[in-house]
Amino acid sequence: MAITAASVKELRERTGAGMMDCKKALTETNGDMEAAIDLMRTSGAAKAAKKSGRVAAEGLVKVNISDDGKTATILEVNSETDFVTKGDAFVDFVDTLGALALKTTPANIDEFLTQTLDNGDSLEKAREAIVAKVGENVAIRRVQTVTVDTGVIGAYKHGERIAVIAVLEGGDEALAKDVAMHVAATRPECITEDELSDDILEREKAIFVEQARESGKPDNIIEKMIVGRMKKFVNEVTLYGQAFVKDPETTVGALVKANNAEVKSFIRFEVGEGIEKVEENFADEVAAQMKG
Repeated sequence: MAITAASVKELRERTGAGMMDCKKALTETNGDMEAAIDLMRTSGAAKAAKKSGRVAAEGLVKVNISDDGKTATILEVNSETDFVTKGDAFVDFVDTLGALALKTTPANIDEFLTQTLDNGDSLEKAREAIVAKVGENVAIRRVQTVTVDTGVIGAYKHGERIAVIAVLEGGDEALAKDVAMHVAATRPECITEDELSDDILEREKAIFVEQARESGKPDNIIEKMIVGRMKKFVNEVTLYGQAFVKDPETTVGALVKANNAEVKSFIRFEVGEGIEKVEENFADEVAAQMKG
């Protein structure tokens, strides 16, 4: 059977795959549209397996909050390139996963990956399908759920790469959102000094001591320098000690106290954090593909 441009176009529209892949699938199935779709899904799974070892350090973050404001989920899905994250297919995939996370409220990523979509597909099957469609490795990296009884949840997204959920006791949603926005901008280690580990404090102090000694100042002056530097360090890494981004004249700690509130927790996701990217020479990569 002759493979027409119209049939290739239809297959592209139904699968989102490339023109040459569509033409090849139709040729191998003698123009049978449904058989071609099945073939592409099968080969897509194979492609997904081949691509699974490739580093996916780009992607999108997604936050969803329930209508009653008592539950929120935050999700990260990765791709290999930023280009893919701008396509409708990838965006729709992340939106679907975000809605599923809010519906199932998973405790962690392992629990989430056992869920199924409304059409009955497993998340792994859905992931393989999106890999076949976009031509890159895709990873459903992490998800967290927050639920409150009496607290207030605020969420903030900075573009598509940073998302934060903040939980307050007292205050209101606007304050919680302001705190979430601040966390997005400043990336605090924890809420208060009490949450900083002794190891972190001792390590920083040792560095400051060594730097101060190199200055040649007497010990009594060095001790005062250390106290000042440690106080500055603590303020820089704790949420309550940081100057509020919308009003640097006050700290976040003072802000929430003035509003009879308390920050109970926060979650900050930034796309690709902690993933080691592999830098590749584009010319070498193209040459390698040509040889293949």
